[in-house]
Amino acid sequence: MSVPLTLLGLLEREPSHGYDLKRDYDAFFGRGKPLPFGQVYSTLSRLARDGKVVISDVAPGSGPDRKRYIITDVGATEVEQWLTQPVDPEPHLQTVLFAKVVLALMLDRPAAEYLDTQRSAHLHRMRELTEIKRAGSLVDALLADHGLYHLEADLRWIEMTGARLDALRKEVRP
Repeated sequence: MSVPLTLLGLLEREPSHGYDLKRDYDAFFGRGKPLPFGQVYSTLSRLARDGKVVISDVAPGSGPDRKRYIITDVGATEVEQWLTQPVDPEPHLQTVLFAKVVLALMLDRPAAEYLDTQRSAHLHRMRELTEIKRAGSLVDALLADHGLYHLEADLRWIEMTGARLDALRKEVRP
């Protein structure tokens, strides 16, 4: 997730204070990982330094002054370029799970048990995401679907790898 570009996109929608940007980010993009306030304000400072946002007005608040941020043409152009570029497909050719399986086989450890443990963890997470999908909003459902599809692919890989452990053991252990 590109926090700076996401905040710029939210600002293109409407000028906002940092607090409002954090609220909207967390509501739409921060499921399970809310954006810390410090990161919001440090990102806004960098965006202002780089000419992508400007401060339109400052109002006193109960704490620090409330600054209202507006996206500049430079920032809007960057958002447009980002939105129109496809995301690089990530083949995940160097995953932690793969490394664990290969190292377990190299070290004569129970790789099949590790795969079983991982399968259980994936199934548990899939149940959680299914509940989020059932009880949540459309945004929640779409995010849950994205996670579920990735977990389903991982489960297929776990099954295929489990069936090939003997052959893989021969390949990684001389």
